[in-house]
Amino acid sequence: MKTVNMEYLRSWIGRQQHEEDTLDIRQAQLMAATIDHGNAIRPGEPLPPLWHWIYFREGAPAADLGPDGHGPRGDFLPPVPLRNRMWAGGRVEFLRPLIIGDSVHKRSRVLDVQHKQSRSWGELVFVTVLHELRCREDQLLLREEHDIVYRQPRPVGQRDPLPETPYTPSSGAKTFTPAATTLFRYSALTFNGHRIHYDADYCRREEGYPDLVIHGPLIATLLAGLARQCLQGDMQSFHYRALNPAFLGDTISMETRLTNGAATLLAVLPDGRVAMEAQATKETP
Repeated sequence: MKTVNMEYLRSWIGRQQHEEDTLDIRQAQLMAATIDHGNAIRPGEPLPPLWHWIYFREGAPAADLGPDGHGPRGDFLPPVPLRNRMWAGGRVEFLRPLIIGDSVHKRSRVLDVQHKQSRSWGELVFVTVLHELRCREDQLLLREEHDIVYRQPRPVGQRDPLPETPYTPSSGAKTFTPAATTLFRYSALTFNGHRIHYDADYCRREEGYPDLVIHGPLIATLLAGLARQCLQGDMQSFHYRALNPAFLGDTISMETRLTNGAATLLAVLPDGRVAMEAQATKETP
């Protein structure tokens, strides 16, 4: 493994990228089908929270893809020499509605690159990226800080010890058991070529996972949808943090608690581990 040269990696701080996209109705309808959204999706209506992740997709030529299915490192994002790349979490501010059918400009900037050492995961590099979405009138619609983590693979089947008190969801928690088709559809919608979501042999042999990995942003999107229902109105902010990976075959229990106008959400795995935690606040009048 190459040595992590943090001085070199931190030289990427401030690097920017600009993209344009139209919030196409067909793409949104396919997303609705992927997660059994249930409600009709129509042009001119607000895009559900976090569905903007199915737009602004990069399309690197096949010849430029790495062994993991991602595009080459070292362009916009720094060339971190640790093999595994995952969504670690993020903080989203909803300032104005994203309207289905509108054209939107996205500006991304690398905010920070940090090196950490974890007792469980070993050497880690966190890259934080700021995304800002604006409409044609240059009004800021959404501001998002996205945390990406890089680490080395762990031996196949190795997982952290169970928590001393595994979390037990309430009987009213909603459940979600994605099939391989669900993972395929979400990968296709987000143009995500990362092989951990569709190539089980690669998962086990190269990245040390026991089975296909359920997308972190997919879990976050489901939690955001529950948060909007719980808050009974438009959200002002949504903060989420991935804690444990979820795998094909896992039934995810999603719990919501409302306290003083804010929602706390958990996505819990069958063994009591928390896969993701989130907090959401309601838009003030």
